[in-house]
Amino acid sequence: MSAHSHVDGKLPHEPEKATLEGRNKVTGFWLFLGGETVLFGTLFSMFLALRHQVGDGNPTSQELFQLPTVAAATFILLVSSLTSVFAIQAMHTNKVKAMINWLIITIVLGLGFLGLEIYEFTEYVHEGHKFSTSAFSTSFYTLVGFHGAHVAFGVLWIGLLIAQIFKKGLTVVTAPKIYVAGMYWHFIDVVWVFIFTVVYLMGKVG
Repeated sequence: MSAHSHVDGKLPHEPEKATLEGRNKVTGFWLFLGGETVLFGTLFSMFLALRHQVGDGNPTSQELFQLPTVAAATFILLVSSLTSVFAIQAMHTNKVKAMINWLIITIVLGLGFLGLEIYEFTEYVHEGHKFSTSAFSTSFYTLVGFHGAHVAFGVLWIGLLIAQIFKKGLTVVTAPKIYVAGMYWHFIDVVWVFIFTVVYLMGKVG
């Protein structure tokens, strides 16, 4: 039986788990996310250790952070997590067009988040908060920038998967890839909630 054909011409309810390869992909990805968690944990530890190391005359987190901008970015990313859930639900009910639409909306929201982050970083640099200004600025840009790079990668990845769906259709081979991309997107959302709390809210409170 080929990847495309099923008895009733439809995919099983959870196509990402229909094949051993699909299940292995999902399991392997959980292990990858474990490694990513350790990596982000290290960056968080570094930031917490260095966040008060601000040089004389350099802006502090209380002076710098613009919570309305960051709150807007947070809202956008949380909504994108929801749209990725809708995409997976559409996949499970074999609604390919709806799935693609939800994935496109997820990408657009991800780009919106990145746009706000680039705007925010530009503002900080104008304020004299450059990468090498202080230990605080270096640890800040490393942690937040590393997360931003993950968002950019996620946007690119989902974009490539949409192209693959247009070409090959939704099959037991392409479904696990969509599912795993959804897991990845949730992961970077959860990491951002921690960044928002630890970096921005605690930074504002001091």
